[in-house]
Amino acid sequence: MFDMKKVEIEWGGKTLTLETGRVARQADGAVIATYGETVVLCAVTAARTVKEGQDFFPLTVHYQEKFSAAGRIPGGFFKRERGATEKETLTSRLIDRPIRPLFPEGFYNEINVIAQVLSYDGESEPDIVAMIAASAALTISGVPFMGPIGAARVGYKDGEYQLNPSMEQVKEGDLDLVVAGTQDAVMMVESEAKELSEEVMLGAVMFAHRESQKVIDAIIRLAEQSAKEPWELAPVADKSEAMAKLKSLIGDDLAAAYKLTVKQDRQNAINEARTKARDALADLKESDPAQYLGTLKLVKKLEADVVRGAILKDGRRIDGRDTKTVRPIEAIVGFLPRTHGSALFTRGETQAICTTTLGTKDSEQMIDGLDGLSYSHFMLHYNFPPYSVGEVGRFGAPGRREVGHGKLAWRALHPVLPTKDEFPYTIRVLSDITESNGSSSMATVCGGSLSMMDAGVPLKRPVSGIAMGLILEGKDFAVISDILGDEDHLGDMDFKVAGTSEGITSLQMDIKIAGITEEIMKIALAQANEGRAHILGEMAKALDHTREELSAHAPRIETLQIDKSKIREVIGTGGKVIREIVAETGAKVDIDDEGLIKISSSDLSQIEAAKNWILGIVEEPEVGKVYTGKVVNLVDFGAFVNFMGGKDGLVHVSEIKNERVEKVSDALSEGQEVKVKVLEIDQRGKVRLSMRVVDQETGEELPDTRPPREPREGGDRGPRGDRGDRGRGPRRDGGGRGGDRDRGPRRDGERGDRGGDRDRGPRREGGRDEGPEPEFAPAFLQRDD
Repeated sequence: MFDMKKVEIEWGGKTLTLETGRVARQADGAVIATYGETVVLCAVTAARTVKEGQDFFPLTVHYQEKFSAAGRIPGGFFKRERGATEKETLTSRLIDRPIRPLFPEGFYNEINVIAQVLSYDGESEPDIVAMIAASAALTISGVPFMGPIGAARVGYKDGEYQLNPSMEQVKEGDLDLVVAGTQDAVMMVESEAKELSEEVMLGAVMFAHRESQKVIDAIIRLAEQSAKEPWELAPVADKSEAMAKLKSLIGDDLAAAYKLTVKQDRQNAINEARTKARDALADLKESDPAQYLGTLKLVKKLEADVVRGAILKDGRRIDGRDTKTVRPIEAIVGFLPRTHGSALFTRGETQAICTTTLGTKDSEQMIDGLDGLSYSHFMLHYNFPPYSVGEVGRFGAPGRREVGHGKLAWRALHPVLPTKDEFPYTIRVLSDITESNGSSSMATVCGGSLSMMDAGVPLKRPVSGIAMGLILEGKDFAVISDILGDEDHLGDMDFKVAGTSEGITSLQMDIKIAGITEEIMKIALAQANEGRAHILGEMAKALDHTREELSAHAPRIETLQIDKSKIREVIGTGGKVIREIVAETGAKVDIDDEGLIKISSSDLSQIEAAKNWILGIVEEPEVGKVYTGKVVNLVDFGAFVNFMGGKDGLVHVSEIKNERVEKVSDALSEGQEVKVKVLEIDQRGKVRLSMRVVDQETGEELPDTRPPREPREGGDRGPRGDRGDRGRGPRRDGGGRGGDRDRGPRRDGERGDRGGDRDRGPRREGGRDEGPEPEFAPAFLQRDD
């Protein structure tokens, strides 16, 4: 029934299987990729016609994780998969970036690439599997795709590269790098690293590219069995005559415009040149609209020729810089008065306001994914309003681009953060781009680093970032540092590197051509190192170390470790105790299953009050130590005082003052705060307290000035165990209770006398014998003396 085709390879210690022909047969291309027990279905469909007047390539990639893949039911009210999560958005971009450049120029048919995770084994990450499935589905679909591509994840630990490590291995290692590429070149790189050198990073990229060749070979074998007939493309029209005409019209105008160093002036001049071209071609618009539109499209190519030619031939860039110079930088910290930390970072015509906000555990981000619920204590959010480029546009929820740029900055800063034990705060960095002409994501890295240091976050080291570009014509190429927006649009590569003085923390690369070589990447990394060092030096002029004190507006957090057996006492029945602590002190209190307590408040006195309360619950009072307590109850013979938060003790009326107190209520009142000293803790845990030996103002101990008690009439009783001279003697083994005291027989049984040679006689194999009890005597009448 099914004409199923399948290919299997052993790859990275697991079996990778690609199959087609059984599922989603009405799609142009559909492949199920299985790696371990992770299964991803990718289906590709393409429109056969192009909408009239369309002049762009409408490629849309959707990646979706089905909760059933991990045996889970989605959270929330609707209990179904809804809008794309951050991870789904990022993975969609991960698939899009390497395949988009591999469609031919002028191909404008709409294409949908939909990848769905159907099974997840908790080890093999589905993003790599989805990229492979998408590449295979496009290759067999018949659409003009100049692939296939392969993809691989690389880890690094103990000097060794790891192919497709599990997420647990990635956390334990120093690198999480994803690479996609064709047989000949690398197309895309995405990574997070723990301050690794350029040599290690380049080695990881090339290791991934080599290993991905096995995947490309498997896709080619599948295509040989199942690929559909390739589409016939319309022949590309000869545009040399139209290009020559356009160049004669506005070539000089564009060349002059791209010599203007101010972006706004340059844009105005370019727009004037475009208007001049439209006016000159007005007659063509009437006679041949298609040729008119086709000629206007060449304006962009003419602009690219002007910019790229100046860089390759003269080494001169749009704003007059050479290929290595970084634009002027200005950094200001403490820019906003009420934020916990802030920075204004400006590099040329790119600017970001970055703020850092510190919060408690309650502010952590909850993430519901295939791995279950998890919590993130570091968030970075990036906003790109239309005014930042002087345009009118949509202003609302962040799009895919904003999510991707924010995650890149997150990866760059995450490796230098302190651990939660070292700094128990939730951290949110917000980057608002206020000007953009160049890499705003790298401005976010620099501004975010400064704002966190301004907030008192103890980063290992400051982080800077730089965007590199590439102009490639045949064998001639030029790598350029700190690219402008136009150089990004008209160039061949966007290569972003972030890191500290010790090494790289993040590397991202996107290519608009069919890939770059190892030689070009090596030059780009070395040039980026120089640029990052320069930027770090400029940042240090504003702030070169983390502030020692947190902002006055930031919450303080103090941690306290208690024994796990005491957790129940701190929480109380139904949370009664912990709620009372929060309500009374005003501080937030969080406690985990290991007994780690975090107390937070912007008021240090509230933290101290909550801490003392908790310590009072979990600690035992010490004899001789002075505590602060509160009178909770008055009785005739004294007052009960609550101290250490959860302990009560008795201040006897004789211990309230040195002088006689006739009535307790005359000296104390309920709710009154007092200083008490622990005098005694008996075997039952009852605590005896004293106020009279403590200075109620300072809490210092006072000498006991009360004269010792006179001995009672009749002499001293002596220790209770020996009862003095009462003459009781030993109670057992022959001792009576005193002198010749003799009670005689009792209840028809010989109990012996209680004095002298008391002999109780045998009872239950040696015990006393009191004689028979009534057969049906009630329990309260039955004796057991």
